[in-house]
Amino acid sequence: MTRTTLRFLYIVLLFFSFLTVSAQTNKETIPLIDFLKQIEKQHNVSFTYADANVKNTTIAKLSTELSLKDLLNYISKHTNLYFETLNDKILIIKKEEDKKELKSFKTQYLEQVVISNYLTKGISLSNDGSTNIKPESFGILPGLIEPDVLQTVQSLPGVISVDERVSNVNIRGGTHDQNLMLWDGIKMYQSGHFFGLISAFNPYLTETVSVSKNGTSAMYGDGVSSVIDMQSSNTISEKSIGGGGFNFINGDAYAKVPLSKKMEIQLSARRSLTDLIATPTYDQYFKRIFQDTDLTNNQNNNSVSKDERFYFYDATVKFLYDLSKKDKIRANFLNVFNNLNYNEQSRVNNVDEELNSSITQSNIAASVDYTRDWNSQFTTSIQAYASKYNLDATNFDVLNNQRLIQENQVYDNGIKTQINYQFNDNLKLKSGYQFSEVGVSNLEDVNNPVFRSYIKEVIRTHSIFSELDFSSNSKGTLLKFGVRGNYFEKFSKTRFEPRFSFNQRFLSNFRFELLGELKSQTTSQIIDLQNDFLGIEKRRWVLANNNDIPIIESKQISTGVRFNKDRWLLSVDAFIKKVDGINTRSQGFQNQFQFVNTIGNYQIKGLDFLINKQFDRTSIWFSYSYSKNDYMFKDLNLGNTFPNNVDITHALTFAGTYSTNKFKFALGFNWRTGKPYTIPDTTNPNTNNTINYASPNSSNIEDYLRTDFSTTYTFKVANNTNAIAGFSIWNLLNKENIINTYYIIDSDDNISKIENSSLGITPNFSFRIHFL
Repeated sequence: MTRTTLRFLYIVLLFFSFLTVSAQTNKETIPLIDFLKQIEKQHNVSFTYADANVKNTTIAKLSTELSLKDLLNYISKHTNLYFETLNDKILIIKKEEDKKELKSFKTQYLEQVVISNYLTKGISLSNDGSTNIKPESFGILPGLIEPDVLQTVQSLPGVISVDERVSNVNIRGGTHDQNLMLWDGIKMYQSGHFFGLISAFNPYLTETVSVSKNGTSAMYGDGVSSVIDMQSSNTISEKSIGGGGFNFINGDAYAKVPLSKKMEIQLSARRSLTDLIATPTYDQYFKRIFQDTDLTNNQNNNSVSKDERFYFYDATVKFLYDLSKKDKIRANFLNVFNNLNYNEQSRVNNVDEELNSSITQSNIAASVDYTRDWNSQFTTSIQAYASKYNLDATNFDVLNNQRLIQENQVYDNGIKTQINYQFNDNLKLKSGYQFSEVGVSNLEDVNNPVFRSYIKEVIRTHSIFSELDFSSNSKGTLLKFGVRGNYFEKFSKTRFEPRFSFNQRFLSNFRFELLGELKSQTTSQIIDLQNDFLGIEKRRWVLANNNDIPIIESKQISTGVRFNKDRWLLSVDAFIKKVDGINTRSQGFQNQFQFVNTIGNYQIKGLDFLINKQFDRTSIWFSYSYSKNDYMFKDLNLGNTFPNNVDITHALTFAGTYSTNKFKFALGFNWRTGKPYTIPDTTNPNTNNTINYASPNSSNIEDYLRTDFSTTYTFKVANNTNAIAGFSIWNLLNKENIINTYYIIDSDDNISKIENSSLGITPNFSFRIHFL
């Protein structure tokens, strides 16, 4: 090639370079935000960014037909922005100057998640005010070596149990029956094993648990206090996984077994060891739950309870079938069961008599779900479900030759339909219809004197709901607003219930939150007598009758601010909630109002504060809750307010966790003021064998203090097989805490003070195998 030819080629290259630069310079410029929207539409991706980072930025327009990689490189070259990929559909836009500060942090994408690893691994906060728990990735909490769902919930600010039972979880001043508890969309009426000390739901097939204290989605009915929604996996696995293990209370096993590419079966089973072996954990649980019950309260030395036999079990089955890529069927089944039998013997007229008393409690639930994904924007689903709760007790009193049978049954059947439509990346719609039929029956049968009472009530409810979910391009502004309309067929009554949640990011690291809701429920639990059902499970389910048991209605609003930066989290939430239509018999009074039947309300005002610092291997948090919770019954206490039975003014927790590759440790301190109780009048305590009380709930039990410890060790047994050994101590310092105090007239016509104690020092050990 001659020198002349080379010069010619060089001139040609310069000429085309000039044309290219000129063309680039003369291209039309458009706002960067508009250009990003075109790329999102063309390449089916989504950008998330701070508005300030792209505001007032323009760029020369290019054809979006170019590859996504070329377009991103082009934007980066002509702006001070760079892209971080979360997955193949989500891209984060950040400034170059922020890269050095953020290089040690890995961004993770979770739907609607604002804060992940909240307190410990596996707990996260969502932008709608709810808390999500993933048992599969659960870390560790003080006193827990396994991810017990309802024990984990109590680690959240504003959630306590005044008597340490998971079947009596008090969320923002409410009673346990005011919590809507769902398992795969089915309402559960029994939540605990061991009559309330252990969660009844096996966590190892529970994929997510969503806890909403306010701003609840309009898709949920019932539950004026909270919603605890447990969902198992709906995705067919590529391979079989499973596991099993035991602790000092029970043993269990679970498995996910794909039958084909379109079918899978999920199984779990758990059974107590309590009727086979007595462990230190069982001894403490037995002492705690059966104190002050017919099992331990013998009338005199001639009557002795012996040979008690107690056990529980639960089992779940889930069948998954993908009819096609768009059509899916899911079938669910759950059975929860508790049983206690004991013999009572007595010598009457020189004749030995022995009779058997028993109590059983069960909840069976089943559902069939069908979902169709019509396209990427439109989805429909329908679910038919049934839930049956049964509580039976037979109590023989050998001294009085009396037999008492009590039964409480709930039948809950219904159908739910739902549509989900995504207009665009910013706006989603959720709407649906639910029909439910709830029947509740109560039986009492006494042989001496002969008495029988059987009452059954049925309520049918038609509900429609609709909810819009909006998020800005940068996810800085998040708004969810919905309305649920309930028509109670029996009462010809309609009630509309708006709910909303608003979340706004400001000053980069702060978020402001505003939540509100109106809710109602037709089912509740009451106590007729403290020794009902052998005094072990005293509460029975009843239905609203629009008379002495009205529909319970609530309204709540809360606001909060969160700061999250450099693994520091600070949050403050203030709330006010009022619940109308509560019956005195649902509150468990053990004072002058024990046998009163009237209607009133309670109002609680409170503040929840949390500070949490995350390190690479350590998490430390301090939480504090203040609340003032008062009753108002116009027929009681001269119409003046008085403290709620579960009014805990101050509660704080200081805890921490530490994790290595194999070991996890957790230590925590829990302190709270004692619950209110009523003392006898100091000047005239007893009149005609009747206690004269002072002002209701004017005294408080001594402060409650408990220290918990737990640790786990994970090691490899074989390829694809891990083992976990765990050890925990509940109430490490063996602090004697009184959790309830009341007064009775004893056999000598004297006033006797009764005190119920909490769990003492309670060790537990577990060993588990996971097949991956």
